[in-house]
Amino acid sequence: MKNKISFALVMLLSLTLVFSGCSSPASQAATEKTTEQAPSSDGKITIANVPKMIGIAWWDRFNEGNKKFVEDNKGVEIFQTGATQPDASQQVRVLEDVIAQKVTGISVIPVDPKSLEPVLKKAMDQGIIVVSHEASNLENVDFDLEAFKNADYGAHLMDSLAELMGGKGEYAIMLGGLTMQTHLEWADGAVARQKEKYPEMKLVTSYVESGSAGQQGAYAKAKELITAYPSLGGVIGMDAVNPPGIALALEETGNAGKIKCVGTSLVSMSQQYLESGSISRITFWDPGLAAQAMAKIITLINENKAITDGMDLGVPGYNKVLVEGKLVFGAAWVDVTKDNMGDYNF
Repeated sequence: MKNKISFALVMLLSLTLVFSGCSSPASQAATEKTTEQAPSSDGKITIANVPKMIGIAWWDRFNEGNKKFVEDNKGVEIFQTGATQPDASQQVRVLEDVIAQKVTGISVIPVDPKSLEPVLKKAMDQGIIVVSHEASNLENVDFDLEAFKNADYGAHLMDSLAELMGGKGEYAIMLGGLTMQTHLEWADGAVARQKEKYPEMKLVTSYVESGSAGQQGAYAKAKELITAYPSLGGVIGMDAVNPPGIALALEETGNAGKIKCVGTSLVSMSQQYLESGSISRITFWDPGLAAQAMAKIITLINENKAITDGMDLGVPGYNKVLVEGKLVFGAAWVDVTKDNMGDYNF
């Protein structure tokens, strides 16, 4: 990294203040960060983790990954900060705050990727390393990390639902929000697989948005779907709060087991519904491992090291990553039913 001496001194002083106040391809084989960010004289770096929201199990697990990375990597500090609702304007304000703290890097999971472009550009212009997750369309990032190819994940969810529905019948897809790029890519992948492989299945309506009300929003929208489409045979929930919200609606309307429910969630959020059969299967990647992989990418960039195709990030599921321009893909999803949910404590 090429820095003017004066700028480096300013950044060193800024990082000192922060620490004292806190207790894809260029030839597809190698992509390297060029930044004005200067590490502190003792080699320590600070990473701000800004998820879509804080206070739910998914992002709590993500923060466990942050803490594990700090434990395993001397000289790295990570703090998680965010709004208590998935609100894009609030996320912008949080990012403005962490930029003002002159952190070394930001790991961000956007509510609405497009709305973050200006503030992330501001961060990068100030030499802050930016790595995103679930935001493959972001431009103002060094890299975006995905646990897998999004279209493949969506196709896998459709295969799960089709198996349970016998490849026939009406289904619906629920997302956390219509601006959530990754959810949209999963949904598009699911529909593409259905059209290709399951012609006797039918999407009954456009994608349903559960919104900022979280699990309660998913519950309310599921009840609307059940009323509007009496022949509904299955629902895929893309957001972690969707399957448990859908399952509660199925139980209350007497449709548990009749209408199949699959999707992205965690055992800690869906255990009772897996046990009762209201949710047939959940699929997820470990957000704690994604957190560690993001932090690893930031530390490598800070050391001016290349992020290369086939690289082992030292994190399960990210042992041989695929790098396509700014996109870094792992292979990290798992399926969970009531039979194996005891293997997962999050």
